[in-house]
Amino acid sequence: MNDNLISQEVPQSFFHRVFVGKQGIRAGWSIGIFVLLLGLFTAILIIPTQYLLEKNHLSMNVMQPLQTCASELAGFLGLLAATMVMARIEHKPLIFYGLEGTRRIVRFLYGLFCGVIALSILVGVLNLSGLLIFDGQQLFGKAALWYAAAWGVGFLLIGLYEEYFMRGYMMVTLTRGIGFWWSAFVFSILFGCIHFRNPGESPVGIAAAALIGFVFCISLWYLKSLWWAIGFHASWDWAESYLWGTADSGTIAQGHLFAVHPKGNILLSGGATGPEGSLLIIPLLLVVAALMWLAWRRNKNVIDK
Repeated sequence: MNDNLISQEVPQSFFHRVFVGKQGIRAGWSIGIFVLLLGLFTAILIIPTQYLLEKNHLSMNVMQPLQTCASELAGFLGLLAATMVMARIEHKPLIFYGLEGTRRIVRFLYGLFCGVIALSILVGVLNLSGLLIFDGQQLFGKAALWYAAAWGVGFLLIGLYEEYFMRGYMMVTLTRGIGFWWSAFVFSILFGCIHFRNPGESPVGIAAAALIGFVFCISLWYLKSLWWAIGFHASWDWAESYLWGTADSGTIAQGHLFAVHPKGNILLSGGATGPEGSLLIIPLLLVVAALMWLAWRRNKNVIDK
């Protein structure tokens, strides 16, 4: 009888050893399930979105505010749906995956402030160095206000989608398996790699994107929250594309307040890639990281090491 009991326990033990760890479903399997769900929900939402955009003659290949809002909203809702399913499976609240922390609104607003200031400093340095030339103001009155608001919504959705995709469920889950900093390294590299698909991207721009991603991981380490990173990401892109009218990975946004053009050495000016293609972005991001350390190093709300 004891032999029968032992033989009955072997399959269950093997199953748990392969699929389940001390913290539930193993990180690799969890991420695999999440990716399948994300693909399913995104396809369900993207297909009708593309149909509506084509019906209203909004090109998916041109950076327009309405097209950006529609496509990013569809992507974010698909991401949110997949995360909700996984949260239900893992018996965790939705905010567990990067949206926890205290003073969320304050963190988000502070991130907005930091993002627009950081990008404006980079543009200012490029201009003072003769590497970026201003061509004058392009929008006035109601048109300026409309595009400012429309791009504000669009880049907020981009910030939500990209941060929650790169540093939400998947990063929190991978951290269970290999630790926070290895997970941060993996997703920062991945964040840089996904910029390969941008037609106007450059090697410096790809490296800068990876470094920016790591800066956002540092904020997650200190604050246990993505809200600062979401705000920074959104306002950085808004200032880059709308406020100053620079290229973003080689793409100029439709409707921007000012217009500029690069001049001189491409490695320093960024060329057609925009400010993110300039080597000057590297010292800027190092300064941002240093200021984060000075401001938050004593923060008690730190992710468990």
